[in-house]
Amino acid sequence: MKILVTGASGTIGRAVCDALTARGDQVVGLSRSPERARQANPKVTWHAWNPELERPPEEAFDGVGGVVNLVGEPINQRWTDQAKKRILESRETATRNLVAAMLAAPQTPGVLVSQSAVGYYGDRGDEVVDESGPAGSSFDAQVCVKWEAAAEEAARGGVRLVIMRTGLLLTKDAGLLDELLLPFKLGVGGPVAGGRNYMPWISLDDEVGLLLWALDTPSASGVYNATAPNPVTNREFSKALGRALNRPAVMPVPKLAVKLRLGSELGEVATGGQRAIPRRAQDEGYTFRHPEIDGALADALA
Repeated sequence: MKILVTGASGTIGRAVCDALTARGDQVVGLSRSPERARQANPKVTWHAWNPELERPPEEAFDGVGGVVNLVGEPINQRWTDQAKKRILESRETATRNLVAAMLAAPQTPGVLVSQSAVGYYGDRGDEVVDESGPAGSSFDAQVCVKWEAAAEEAARGGVRLVIMRTGLLLTKDAGLLDELLLPFKLGVGGPVAGGRNYMPWISLDDEVGLLLWALDTPSASGVYNATAPNPVTNREFSKALGRALNRPAVMPVPKLAVKLRLGSELGEVATGGQRAIPRRAQDEGYTFRHPEIDGALADALA
């Protein structure tokens, strides 16, 4: 099968491309800098695309049977007005441009697997949240609402659509774990803002596994939580990371310190969370490779 991947140069995108090529699929990638991307991954056929300004080129869809949409500006930055505009446009506008090009292609791809995030639900305390939960009102939640709405245009055009609401990705090369490794290795890591907020985490193996499962499973459609089946509180996560690194994890981080570092709005979101579970994926047969936090951290740090 020939698969087109947006965000193919990112952490998840690179892993998806590697998994697809390893199993024999042809992979097409879209990048603002296709020459640089080609040097990093010559196994992928690269095309130029400025996602907020244009549709992808028609030739990129030649023979493509499925699309994985992972495009999006990093959200873990101070939410200035300009940053918010970039974050939203890199998801909503880019996805609208992608879907418009898919539907206009001479041969429309049969499936779109489009990224979203569990931030969709907003801060839900210790409530167990599955895919039926309503959207929150915070900025990141409303970004997800608009992001998903842009992808829904594909379903209205007859494309099988799967939306993956991804949790906190555990990989030492990027994101949350990358930021936490140094303080925890130095013995100054610990729970944040009391540690009671839930962290809906997922291993990189299972993130990629779910995306490929969604591509390959004709009955898969609609929204899925891409989170491990056993979410943990921030306190439990801190203890597990301490165990994995053989370091103490008892140095509390006050909420004020998080807000000073990230800004008030993002800091408030970062100290909240969702006790999200992947009910639909489990009900429909996906088997998690890393369902427990200790095993997932050991794998991520290996």
